[in-house]
Amino acid sequence: MEINELTPAERRIWDAFPRGERVDFRAEPDEDAAGGHAWGPERTVRAEVLTDLLLNGSSARGLVAGLNLRGVRITGKLNLKYAVVEHAIRLRGCWFERKPLIYGARLRALVLSDSVLPGLTATSVTIDVALRLPCTRISGPVRLSGARIAGGLFLQKAVLGTPGGGEGAAAGEEAPLQVNHADIGTDVIAFGLTVHGQTRLNGATVGGQVNLDDARLLAPGSTALHAENLSVGTDLRALRMEAHGRVNLTGSRIPGQLQFGYARFVNPGGVALRASSCVVGEVWLRSCETVQGTVNLRRSQFDILHMPSETWPDQIRIDGLTYRTLSPHLPAEQRLPALEREESGYLPYAYEQLAAAYRTAGDEAGARTVQLAKLRRHRRTLPRHARLWGKLQDVTVGYGFRPLRAVGWLLALLLTGAVAYGLEPPRPLKAGEAPDFNAVFYTIDLLVPIISFGQESAYAPSGWYQWLSYLLIVTGWILATTTAAGVSRSLQRQ
Repeated sequence: MEINELTPAERRIWDAFPRGERVDFRAEPDEDAAGGHAWGPERTVRAEVLTDLLLNGSSARGLVAGLNLRGVRITGKLNLKYAVVEHAIRLRGCWFERKPLIYGARLRALVLSDSVLPGLTATSVTIDVALRLPCTRISGPVRLSGARIAGGLFLQKAVLGTPGGGEGAAAGEEAPLQVNHADIGTDVIAFGLTVHGQTRLNGATVGGQVNLDDARLLAPGSTALHAENLSVGTDLRALRMEAHGRVNLTGSRIPGQLQFGYARFVNPGGVALRASSCVVGEVWLRSCETVQGTVNLRRSQFDILHMPSETWPDQIRIDGLTYRTLSPHLPAEQRLPALEREESGYLPYAYEQLAAAYRTAGDEAGARTVQLAKLRRHRRTLPRHARLWGKLQDVTVGYGFRPLRAVGWLLALLLTGAVAYGLEPPRPLKAGEAPDFNAVFYTIDLLVPIISFGQESAYAPSGWYQWLSYLLIVTGWILATTTAAGVSRSLQRQ
């Protein structure tokens, strides 16, 4: 491009480029680029001029060249497809007429902060330093699938997509943010990000953390965050995140924290949070509202699961979920209702896992309460005629987990027999040969099958006292049998 073909605004940029100097066209320091479509020719440059500089420009002697602009209206398409650009590109507070095309390019650094763009095509781009898009407003799709960014991806406080795009995504509209199978060397910083539509991170690898604190992912009726098989080096933070639509983290690997504290999940009638087949160090849902939609944690492995009982929704899927510690530590009675909400119905493993968590915390009483609840739940799955034996074990000894209950029954029956037979002693079978009658030991003889004090065989009650003896004998056998079954079950579990 000849120098005499440049406009005055383009000439300023052309002269500053070899020295890497910033050219600031802003009328005010806090100017909003949203009004850039109305900027006049004194602030307008052609994209082809910038392309020519980036591909053919050189540095001044002893200086580092670079494109560093503020407050510019860029017309035409900035086309760097497959280009190799050795100079940093910094276009802050700029307004783009058409979306930049950097497909397959190799760049040093790209900064588009505070700018307004109709989209960005950067599929398979390679960036040696970082891609910075903080506070940008991009109405069309941002395509970063397959990107290789040695540094970080910065999207803090950016606004992507257009309001109402979430509903359109469900009908096949292109996702506003696509970072599928990208390789980010350090962090993805996106706190305060707003996306109207889907955010896709499927198969992406992030060397550091993903920060979505205070983000608003708005795709009602669709998938707000699609991050299957995401691999994160440290943490995924989403404190106070608001997600309208499904959050899908299936198959993700997060060795540190999956932090959803104070977050809000809204997808009524569908899956609000899907984190199945994940391996995560710590999962935190501290102080969250009740999830509006189903939570799917099937086949995942967590070291710590921090989820208050009031956060669980009406329907969950936890088949195969494994966790070592459950936090906060609550009485077992507050945790058990969540297991009743399993979509598949009764899952013995879910109760065993919960009991194991209480044992890990040293709460043996809580573990026994969970085991007892498991047997009671199992009893409800049996045919009606098969529930009687279980009901007897429950009432008498709590399936072996409430042994003191049997002692209470024995003492109550012992007192009843002792008083009844003390008031009306039975007649001896052989007068003069029977031992002295003792109402307490006579009742013990009736109640305890394996003990004999010689009282039962020496005396024969009559009338309703005889029926009382039958009742004591049958009850004694039931207590003995159910106690033995419960103890055996407890020993097997140990």
